[in-house]
Amino acid sequence: MRSEPHGGASPTDGTAPASTRAPATLTVGVEEELLLVDPLTRELSPRGPEVVSEAAGELGDRAGTELTRYQVEVRTDPHTCLKEAAEQIRSTRAAAARAAARLGVRLASTGTPVLGQTSPVPITPGARYARSAVHFRALDDEQTACACHIHVGLPDPRDAVYVSNHLRPWLPTLIAFSANSPFRDGQDTGYASWRTTTWGRWPVAGPPPYFESPAHFDDLVDTLLNTETLIDRGGLYWDIRPSHHLPTIEVRVADAALTPDDTLFLAAVVRAVTATALSSVQAGEPAPRPAPEVLRAACWRAARDGLAGTGIDPLTGRLVAQTTLVERLLHTIAPALRQHDDLGHVREQWQRLRGEGTGADRQRAAYRQDSSTHDVVDYIISATCPQ
Repeated sequence: MRSEPHGGASPTDGTAPASTRAPATLTVGVEEELLLVDPLTRELSPRGPEVVSEAAGELGDRAGTELTRYQVEVRTDPHTCLKEAAEQIRSTRAAAARAAARLGVRLASTGTPVLGQTSPVPITPGARYARSAVHFRALDDEQTACACHIHVGLPDPRDAVYVSNHLRPWLPTLIAFSANSPFRDGQDTGYASWRTTTWGRWPVAGPPPYFESPAHFDDLVDTLLNTETLIDRGGLYWDIRPSHHLPTIEVRVADAALTPDDTLFLAAVVRAVTATALSSVQAGEPAPRPAPEVLRAACWRAARDGLAGTGIDPLTGRLVAQTTLVERLLHTIAPALRQHDDLGHVREQWQRLRGEGTGADRQRAAYRQDSSTHDVVDYIISATCPQ
């Protein structure tokens, strides 16, 4: 049954009717897609299903397969406390790394593989994966791309639709500071997030549309299913989506994060910007509505340059220092960060990022030491599960 907007009426401007509900402490959960590499050749290893089986004793269903055999996914539980989330992010990565090591392979948290891409890719067994290969064909050969998905608890799916509208203008900024995929097939692509660039080839990917109402969202998804643009609701690959199986909104825009600290910074920021958006929705405030063309251009620029240089402000269409855009985001969400007791941590991690650079910057620094992509892979392995 299709959801109706708040209050039963159908807004025509994408604005939810005002609510008197106070924002609650929101839960946050993390899904991390990770690559498997051979420690000798540094190339991809197709042992994903075996690593998941090996890890099941420690992680249970918090480890799962992905479309290609080169990947695994690890997941946390939902948390309200960032410290508890941090502990589980680290312990989950460590457990998966131990399972991989027992099979002679290593985990690498990067948005795209540095070495060892083959075509066609080895697809993980399963009916859905087989259907995807038939339906999307060569697009599946790019599915060694790995992302970090942040789930924020929003029990009312109608809220998730309106919150998505408010989050859209911040997508380029999230891309910029989370960029972690500069290399592909042994070459520097010139992009900080090559994964973002290739992901845009999918028919339902990139920034989501502006939704006039929950009914608008449902009608559009029905159209995409009926026209076989999607094989199921799990194929909604927009950068933001109301989860089809959890009471959350899922922000999918980021590359797989190089380190646990990078993951945690992203999770704290996404939760706070979601809480800020939810407050605006509950106050009946209209969401900013950047032109789709400008928002797409801003995302492309952020993927190309990361934190370096200038980005596009999607609301003005002007070039602004990318670090200024991040600081504008952090200023906007500071009350929500404070509410969740995350403000100090986020400020500290932002200063670290300002000094060390993004994951992409750090991968390139590893390459510059000896101009070796093997060194890059070794660095990624060590950063994925630091001692």
